[in-house]
Amino acid sequence: MEESPKRVTRRRMRTRARLLDAAFAVFAAKGFGRVSIEEICEAADYSRGAFYSNFATLDELFFALYRARADLIAAQVADALAQDGPDLDVPAAVDRVTEVLLLDVDWLLVKTDFLVHAARDPAVAEALLDHRARLRQAVADRLLRARAHTELPAVLGDVDGAARAVVAAYDGVTTQLLLDKDVDAARSWLKQLLTALLTDGSGTPVRDV
Repeated sequence: MEESPKRVTRRRMRTRARLLDAAFAVFAAKGFGRVSIEEICEAADYSRGAFYSNFATLDELFFALYRARADLIAAQVADALAQDGPDLDVPAAVDRVTEVLLLDVDWLLVKTDFLVHAARDPAVAEALLDHRARLRQAVADRLLRARAHTELPAVLGDVDGAARAVVAAYDGVTTQLLLDKDVDAARSWLKQLLTALLTDGSGTPVRDV
C-alpha cells in the first residue's frame, strides 16, 4: 500500500528539518569547510539517500540553512518596526529590535563561514547579497512609511542609507560578539548604536522645524 503524497511530503519535511538542525550543530562545531555529508547524516541519524532526496550538494544545504536564519532575522526586524502604526516611536522600536533580534554565537559562526565561502564563489555571493538586500528593504520600507512623522538624521541621507547603517551596526556588534561571547553587552551596544544612528543621539527623533 502506497503512502499518500501528503504523508510523504510531511515525512520529507521532517527529514529536511532534522538534516538542517544536525547540519547547524556540526557546522557550528567544526566549520563548513571541515564537514562532510557523512558527518551530517550521522548526526541526523539518516542515510546518504535521505540527504540526497532533500539536497543535491552540501552547498545547497548550507544555503538553505543560511536562508532560514536570514529570513527569521528579517521577520524579527520587520515585526519589531511594525508595531507603532504610521507614527514610528524610534527609541521604543530600537528597544524591541534589540530585545528580539537573534544574537546566537553558533549562528554567527555559521554565518561567518558562509560569508567567507560566498566571497570565493560569485554565484553564492549573489544569493547572499539578495538576502541582505531583503533585510535592508524591510527596514527601509518601515522607515519610509514613518518619514512624515519622524525625520532621520541628515548624515544618513535617505531611508536606504539608514537601513544600510542599521545592518552595518548589526554586523559590527555581532563580530565583537564572536570574540567575547557577551550577548548582554552586544544587545546593549546595538541599542546604543541604533539609537544614535536613528535619532539625534539623545533618544529623541529628529523632526522638521
